[in-house]
Amino acid sequence: MTTSGSTPLSISLLLHKRWLVDPAEGRRADFSGVTLNEVILIGADLRQAILTSATLLDANLAEARLNGAQLNCGDFQRINLAGADLTGADLTRADFAGAWLPRADLAEASGSCVSFRGAVLTDARLPDTRFRQANFRQVSASRSAFQQARLDDVDFREADISGAEFPHACLQHVQFGRIKGAFANFKGAKIAYCDFSRAELRGAKFARAELLQAACPGADLTECDFRDVRLLGGDFHHAIFAGARFARAQLKMADLRGANLQGARELTSEQLIQALTDSSTVLPNGSRGPYRRNSGAERSR
Repeated sequence: MTTSGSTPLSISLLLHKRWLVDPAEGRRADFSGVTLNEVILIGADLRQAILTSATLLDANLAEARLNGAQLNCGDFQRINLAGADLTGADLTRADFAGAWLPRADLAEASGSCVSFRGAVLTDARLPDTRFRQANFRQVSASRSAFQQARLDDVDFREADISGAEFPHACLQHVQFGRIKGAFANFKGAKIAYCDFSRAELRGAKFARAELLQAACPGADLTECDFRDVRLLGGDFHHAIFAGARFARAQLKMADLRGANLQGARELTSEQLIQALTDSSTVLPNGSRGPYRRNSGAERSR
């Protein structure tokens, strides 16, 4: 198999390995525009390689080292990158639809308009990533780690992020509609204008997070941790808060009309006064709203 410059692939990899040690002794691998469908490069050392606009459909690069590689505009649909290291890689406009990336390391990777639709990212590491207008729709990303990630206009609809980690992440205009997110961790995250419509978030942690104008109609927030959270506005129509904890939470103008708060814990009169409730709100003690000061309805049965 040869590259676009008629250099055998094995020679290109050997020269690249030498280049990594001493640029004067080797040559950086440049697979720009090259088609390498179904190629098997398990464990290959492709650190800082150039794969701009390359096509590697159904390729096997499990455990490969792609640190700092340029993967922009590449077509990597259904590629096997299990356990691969893509730390700091440029993924702008790359297509990883249906890719296999369990346990992959994408720390500090970045890119706009990248697609991971339907990909498997179970147990993957994505801390400090920077993605804009990215497609993570229907991904399987349970237990994945997005610590301190910055995600802007990203689509996670219908994804499985159960047990995923988003502590101190900055999430803006992210769509989490109909996700499976039981026990996901959003502690300390800044969440602005995100959509959690009909999301399944049982047991999720939002302690010390800030949610600005979150849209959560119909979301299952059973037993979620909202301690010390700042809810600034937001739509929680028909959301379920059974068993959720609210110690020291700020609920300023949070729209709880139609929400079910029965069994919610640690709410105070002052907190509920800050929020919007009406006759369709089920209060912590099981009675119907709107909440009235000193009614005692804030105390769960």
